[in-house]
Amino acid sequence: MDISTETIDHLAHLARLEFKGAEKAGIKADLEKIIGFMDKLREIDTKDVEPLIFMSDEVNRLREDIPQITVTHEEALRNAPKKDSDYFRIPKVLDK
Repeated sequence: MDISTETIDHLAHLARLEFKGAEKAGIKADLEKIIGFMDKLREIDTKDVEPLIFMSDEVNRLREDIPQITVTHEEALRNAPKKDSDYFRIPKVLDK
């Protein structure tokens, strides 16, 4: 498939990129290689091939989730730069 400079300019505009001179020629060559590779993949007969769902047969072994208190409320507030009784104080983020 032949890619025109208008197609390169359109893609560059959509991606908010700017290509000039040799860069534009390099991008055009790269896109032609990618599309050529995709055309090669289309030639492969995949009619009897099942879709790949998982990359391996391994099963995740997760630990049991047991709730624990690892840091007390006081320990968490101890290193806070600003605190107000039981809460962290932070600068105002949103204006109303």
